[in-house]
Amino acid sequence: MSFDLIVRGGTLPGGAVRDIGIAGYRIAAIEPRIDAKAAREVDATGNLVSPPFVDPHFHMDATLSYGIPRINASGTLLEGIALWGELKPLLTHEAVKQRALAYCDWAVSMGLLAIRSHVDVCDDRLLAVEALLEVRKEVAPFIDLQLVAFPQDGLYRSANARENTIRALDMGVEIVGGIPHFERTMSDGTRSVTDLCEIAAERGLMVDMHCDETDDPLSRHIEQLAYETRRLGLSGRVAGSHLTSMHSMDNYYVSKLLPLMAEAQVAAIPNPLINIMLQGRHDTFPKRRGLTRVKEMLAYGIRVGFGQDCVLDPWYSLGTADMLDVAFMGLHVAQMSHPDEMRRCFDMVTTESAAIMGLGDYGLAVGNKASLVILDAGDPVEALRLRAERLCVVAAGKVVAERTGQKTRLALPGRPDTVSRRHKA
Repeated sequence: MSFDLIVRGGTLPGGAVRDIGIAGYRIAAIEPRIDAKAAREVDATGNLVSPPFVDPHFHMDATLSYGIPRINASGTLLEGIALWGELKPLLTHEAVKQRALAYCDWAVSMGLLAIRSHVDVCDDRLLAVEALLEVRKEVAPFIDLQLVAFPQDGLYRSANARENTIRALDMGVEIVGGIPHFERTMSDGTRSVTDLCEIAAERGLMVDMHCDETDDPLSRHIEQLAYETRRLGLSGRVAGSHLTSMHSMDNYYVSKLLPLMAEAQVAAIPNPLINIMLQGRHDTFPKRRGLTRVKEMLAYGIRVGFGQDCVLDPWYSLGTADMLDVAFMGLHVAQMSHPDEMRRCFDMVTTESAAIMGLGDYGLAVGNKASLVILDAGDPVEALRLRAERLCVVAAGKVVAERTGQKTRLALPGRPDTVSRRHKA
């Protein structure tokens, strides 16, 4: 069999050492040794070969806009939303598109090849929707970009949000979003969950809803989302993003809520960097950190994927498109320190998030899309510890990014000439 590319001697996440043969844009062989030649070969000996990173929750219409027209002085979610309201009239189609494309360049360099982005539909121009639809088409050869119709200012709170949500779906946005906790009343929020889920069911679409992104323990829209998922036959197609109120909820209530989510097969998408930055801003001490109950969800069999959420925008002043940063923060805040738990966190920015997004041909298996990343680490835990360099990124069978490993020259008497922070226990 002939191959266009062979990745030699890499260590897979499960520990096996394998050659990976690629023909066209598909994985054609995964074997201990491929006795063939290819037009190009990449030596991955001693390095981790992983499926690409996946971000199941992002806001690409706002990315790289930090400081326009001002910064978020309080650091709160609500000021971020107000600041976005000031920024929206200043947006242009070209500016949104170019910032999004620049972020996609960052993503490719970091081995992030699948992104689900919410896009605000409360601007009657739907300017950002049009721009990101163009971006989705342009990056399709190397990034799987999903778009969520997101009524940022509330489905009912914003005058034309419901109509604009329908318009965006008609234009080709493929997922239904929402923000029930930002409606004017709790009952409006509940009603919006029902309305949006019915829209998705009628169109055969997935749902990804900002849900209970608040410190209020009485914000319980995830319960309604789980109910509508069961009622409308949407199981396996629905995600609740953020779910930060669960950090503050009564434990007895949560003991009822988690089985409901598991029964409905509603996935959870916490966003560790942003959740701990924005939540608890009204607390003194003890201060709530806002990350939802990740370990408890996993114990119930609920699918969990970590999202980046924001990079250099009205809500977050940092970020580099590095999903290992996201998982690294998540494992700390969720206190997932056992090696098995840390490997699970790696899965939550790769395979688990891919499953939430419904990426059918994702992963290191024969016949799947030939997208992968070679990391300067020996295993997933070391990759998290180091936030390892991406030595090589392959997207749909083509090498799209490369860099050298990170070693430092030393000038110390009696010590080695170079040092790497890799370490085998």
